[in-house]
Amino acid sequence: MKRLFKYLGPYGGLIVAAIVLLFAQANCDLALPDYLSKIVNIGIQQGRVDGYMLGIGLRMLLLALLSAGSAVLVGLISARISAGLARDLRSAVFAKVEGFSQREFDTFSTASLITRTNNDITQVQMIVVILIRSIVYPPLIGVGGILHALGKNASMWWIIALAVALLVILVATIFTIAVPRFKITRRLVDRLTLVARERLSGIMITRAFNAEKVEEGRFEGANADLAKNALFVNRVMTFMMPTMMLIMNGVSLLIIWIGAQQVGQSAMKVGDMMAFMQYAMQIVIAFLMMSMIFIMLPSAAVSADRVADVLETEASIRDPEKPRAFGSGFEGTVEFRDVSFRYPGAEEDVLHGISFTARPGQTTAIIGATGSGKSSLVNLVPRFYDVSSGSVLVGGIDVRELGAHELRDRIGYVPQKAILFSGTIASNIRFADQKAPDDDVEAAVEIAQVAEFVSSSPRGMETAIAQGGDNVSGGQRQRISIARALLKKPPILILDDCFSALDFGTEGALRRALRAKRKGSTVILVTQRVATVMWADRVVVLDEGRIAGVGDHASLMKDCETYREIASSQLTREELP
Repeated sequence: MKRLFKYLGPYGGLIVAAIVLLFAQANCDLALPDYLSKIVNIGIQQGRVDGYMLGIGLRMLLLALLSAGSAVLVGLISARISAGLARDLRSAVFAKVEGFSQREFDTFSTASLITRTNNDITQVQMIVVILIRSIVYPPLIGVGGILHALGKNASMWWIIALAVALLVILVATIFTIAVPRFKITRRLVDRLTLVARERLSGIMITRAFNAEKVEEGRFEGANADLAKNALFVNRVMTFMMPTMMLIMNGVSLLIIWIGAQQVGQSAMKVGDMMAFMQYAMQIVIAFLMMSMIFIMLPSAAVSADRVADVLETEASIRDPEKPRAFGSGFEGTVEFRDVSFRYPGAEEDVLHGISFTARPGQTTAIIGATGSGKSSLVNLVPRFYDVSSGSVLVGGIDVRELGAHELRDRIGYVPQKAILFSGTIASNIRFADQKAPDDDVEAAVEIAQVAEFVSSSPRGMETAIAQGGDNVSGGQRQRISIARALLKKPPILILDDCFSALDFGTEGALRRALRAKRKGSTVILVTQRVATVMWADRVVVLDEGRIAGVGDHASLMKDCETYREIASSQLTREELP
């Protein structure tokens, strides 16, 4: 928990106000049994019903009202602090995750990040409410109750000591048994979220293979493990309250038994016995509240640590302390200089000694078999990963010397898997530039071959897009993603195998439109289609992470065996030169 204390800084004034109110409430509650003792000893035993008794009664009423008012105000303040803290933590986690590189996403799964943002922060929020009330009130009541009780009758101190000892033994036993299970619960919640997310996102595949029962079994397995762990914890916790009540009732009976004997011997007044019993109950309740904190705190501490782990994780790819900036005469040249790359935790490099240059006004295509490192290579340009050795230069500057915003502002990127957000076609395209004029949006739509799809939809650009773009085809998703990148008018356009769902006619029209409208841009095109790279100005052939050849289609057919094998597997004999 202490790792998140700094986020309570803005609420310091409210916390101080809550502590002051809790002091007032505790003093009021501690004074009430003493007044009760006076009423019994003086009023009832002496038969006085006069202004003195009325004054004591009014004071008790005032103290009760002050105690209740303080409790209400503390509840409101604690709710405001906890809700604000939860809001701040969620914002901080989201902002932190936005700065993560792919390496951090490999460490924290999406399911785990969702659980930490929702479930874990909610656990922290709940414990903060309890802590604010319990950080002052129970200790004051406990210590104050002991002092007041001993002031009434010191001979019965052993009853309070016995009650406290029994409570400590009970809490320690439950703490030892339950706390390890709290840590397991967090992991099981992560696992359940992961299973549910995977199964729901792959529901079409599940249905296609009639594997519903298999997937239900997997989900039920994760669900049953979580339920089994929760049942164990709850069964342990069910022993706590009945045992607490048994201790409280036992203490009351013992005080009455011993106190009655002392009253009979005139060693103690009836009012003092009743006050002693009240203080004993306050002490037991105070220890009960502190015990609940000790039991709940470990579970919340696990959640707090999981949130803090995210917030304290430093992104492996960070801006330099003094980032360089592109000059006014920026050219979108992309140069790879002896680049090698290895994924974090991998044993071998996936790229080896890559060197070539993509120039403005040219389309540089990258082709190779599956797993040859094409996507890994282009992901180094926007600095989703950093090179293991060598360097990637954009506009003549090493990307590691640039700020991420400065670099990515010059790049239009279309990923291999087209990602759309819930909204409309217009909102998805304008994601690149919210203030782009309508003419630019229409131009991007025309180049990306989205116009026909838009015109055929009753609502045009306002056609709704479901989460993930599930209500449009794969080709439509790709074209909208391309339009989004084009709206940015980037000097560098990276197309990572984003024509795979397009028919050859649409792809050809899109390529021609790109050539005509984006003449000055550096276009880097990743593909597995030879028909796509035949029209590129330059083709880089990758084979197992190494360059097997560089040139145009004709020269590669003559000089590059790897390219010829790819071409012969895709083109007919008549299409081969």
